[in-house]
Amino acid sequence: MQSRSFNILGTGEYRPEYVVPSHYLDGTLKLPDGSVEKKSGVESRRWAGGHETTSFMGAAAARQALEAAGIASTDIDCIISAGGTVERAIPCTAVLIQRELGLSSSSIPCFDVNSTCLSFLTALDTASALLEVRRYKRILIVSSDIPSIGLDQDHLESYSIFGDGAAAAVIGRESERGAVEVIASHMETYSAAAEVCNVRAGGTDMHPCRAEIYHEELVAASRFSMDGKAAYKVSAEHIEGFVASLFAETGLGISDMDLVVPHQASLLAMHHLRKKLGIPQEKLVDIFADHGNQVAASIPTALHTAIMQGRIKSGDRVLLIGTGAGISIAGMVLSFK
Repeated sequence: MQSRSFNILGTGEYRPEYVVPSHYLDGTLKLPDGSVEKKSGVESRRWAGGHETTSFMGAAAARQALEAAGIASTDIDCIISAGGTVERAIPCTAVLIQRELGLSSSSIPCFDVNSTCLSFLTALDTASALLEVRRYKRILIVSSDIPSIGLDQDHLESYSIFGDGAAAAVIGRESERGAVEVIASHMETYSAAAEVCNVRAGGTDMHPCRAEIYHEELVAASRFSMDGKAAYKVSAEHIEGFVASLFAETGLGISDMDLVVPHQASLLAMHHLRKKLGIPQEKLVDIFADHGNQVAASIPTALHTAIMQGRIKSGDRVLLIGTGAGISIAGMVLSFK
C-alpha cells in the first residue's frame, strides 16, 4: 500500500461515574469473594448511569481531545462516531454527538463507522485517507460504548469483562505537530463465525414491530451473546497469517514494533496474542484490569493512555491490533515522526 501521513492533534477519554469493583459482582451473583476477578482478570470497571448516554460520553471525550489539540469544536470539519453500540438506530450517533457538542447549526458532516470492537481502527484508516485526498482538514473520531446495557448475568464469561467508556481523537493535516505515517493497514473478516458474538435484536431481523415476535424473545435477543472459546479459535487460526499479510510489504515484523496497542478483549485473549506473536510484556499497552473490554472504545482509550504516560516517542513504530465480532481482525502500523 502507498503510505500516507496524518497528525494526532489531541486525544481524550471519558469514564462513567459508577465504579463497579469485581467484589461487588461477587455479591450480586452470590459467588465466593474473588471469583469474578479470578475469572475475568478485571479488578474494576465503569458502568454508565442513566444520564450518561453514548453521545454524552462521546462528547465529553471529544471536549478533552479538542482541549488537548488546542482548537475549538468549530475548527473541526467532520465528525465520525466509531462505536459498536449505537445510541439509536436512526439517526447515526455522530449526529447526536454533534448536538451534544453544541454544534447543531454548524453543518459539520457526521457519519458512523461500525465494525464493532474494530470501529476506531476502521475510522482511523478511513479518516486518514480522507485527509490524504484533502477532503477534510481536521476530523474528530469518537468511540463511545455502553455494553453493560445488554449483558446477561447468567453468562459470567461476558458479564464480568465488559466496561463502559468513551475515547476520542482529533486528527488533521497540520505538519507542525509531527506527522504519523501509516506504514501498513489491513483487515480480514471470516463471516462463517458471524454467530459467535452477536446481539440479534436492534435491527430488522428481530424488530419489535414484527407481530410474530414475543416480548420475551425480544428481550433475550437484546442480550449480548458470546462463545468466547469459538471466537478465540477463529482468531488463533488466522492471527499469524493476518500479521504476515499486514507486514508483507513493509520489511518489518513484530520485533520492530516499539509498542503494541491491542483491543482489550479479555485477559486470556491478550495473553494468547502476546504469546502467539512473541510480544514482550513491556511493549504491550494493558489497561484491562481497571477498564475491562470497552468494545470500540478499548483501542483509542489504550492509545490515549499510552500518549498520556509518555510511552510513545518520536521515531517509535506502534502497532494497533484487535479482533471484533464478525469475526474480523484488523491492524495498523504507525510510525511517529
